[in-house]
Amino acid sequence: MTTTVVVGGSFAGMTAALEIKRKGKNEHKVILIDKSPLFLFIPSLIWIPFRRREMKDISFKKEEILTKKGVDFVHAEALSVDTETQVVKTDKGDFKYDNLVVATGPKVKFDIAPGVAEYSHYVGTPNGAMKLRTALEEFKKNPGPIVIGATQNAGCMGAAYEFLFNVEKWLREQKIRKKVDLYWITPEDYLGHFGIDGMPMGETMLKTFMKMFNIHYRTQVAVEEVTPDSVKLSNGEVLKSHLTQLMPPFVGVDFVQNSPSLTPTANGYIPVEDTYQHKQIKNVWAAGIAVQVDLPFTCKNIPFAAPKTGYPSDETGKIVAENIVRLSKGRTDLKHKAWGKIPGLCIMDAGKKEVIIFSNHLFKPRTFAIMLPNVIYDFSKVMLEKYFLWKTRKGYAFLP
Repeated sequence: MTTTVVVGGSFAGMTAALEIKRKGKNEHKVILIDKSPLFLFIPSLIWIPFRRREMKDISFKKEEILTKKGVDFVHAEALSVDTETQVVKTDKGDFKYDNLVVATGPKVKFDIAPGVAEYSHYVGTPNGAMKLRTALEEFKKNPGPIVIGATQNAGCMGAAYEFLFNVEKWLREQKIRKKVDLYWITPEDYLGHFGIDGMPMGETMLKTFMKMFNIHYRTQVAVEEVTPDSVKLSNGEVLKSHLTQLMPPFVGVDFVQNSPSLTPTANGYIPVEDTYQHKQIKNVWAAGIAVQVDLPFTCKNIPFAAPKTGYPSDETGKIVAENIVRLSKGRTDLKHKAWGKIPGLCIMDAGKKEVIIFSNHLFKPRTFAIMLPNVIYDFSKVMLEKYFLWKTRKGYAFLP
């Protein structure tokens, strides 16, 4: 029997573990290790501050469904791995493996600039989203300027855009919009770059949104410092701010950085082939955010990164599972799909409106790419949430 240890239990890890077991059946033992007992649909965190969702609406316990599907769940923190002895060390013991899948997600680099950790909010975690809920309630008592955006080296611009447009809508609902100067700041070369070199008409569409909603914006800027009441930018401008929400960059988690034999890159990610097999260690695989993704373009002024969203995480989890099972059967025809060749599929909420983004490839060159605005309602975004939570609760990782 082949034993695969999967470290990380979000989009990529859950998919990889369930698919290895489904395809490998009794010939494969699968152990999933994660420090969180809950699966969380992270894209819906942007609705938590506005009470449109509660945490219980977008999360559930993993163990029951994993056990039902034949995957062993270990609720523990993975500390490091020794790839020579093929042992994962955790705070609840050691685990031997034949194959290792690193699907650990990100660590947020809050120290990217002074004051980011202390004085800005971050919507990308449950705790951060709940703190923002409290901050917005306090903000209503003393409205003023708001600064929302992404720092230098960030890659998750999409979620920050979503939060921006949801804040604008919330301000109108609270009848305080006229009291608030709303600012968007980004390292992107232009509005709607998204770390994928943009989409047809994307910049024009977002410029229209900014003008329509009276949002001031700054592109090609870095954050030099955040204070309790201001954000200092690399262009020398100081923006006053009563509430600041920033997306810092992601780096590899401590598990990877504490495991030198994984040969992590400078930012703590795993170097892989387009099979998602480690470039040097053939029984180590990576999926989702843990994958090192090299940009196919050069940032003009301020550095930023590629997005690592739920869809490519799910896809890379499936590719890893397929290749592990193929190898266990003696096959050498592994499945290849570079990160940039994965289709671009995203639905960006714009405050109960949405923009559907689709392309045949995440990175250029593409033969098909489109951005479709829906100004009536965010129906597709809601349906995607419901669908993904349903399929994951059922353990149907094989579905799109």
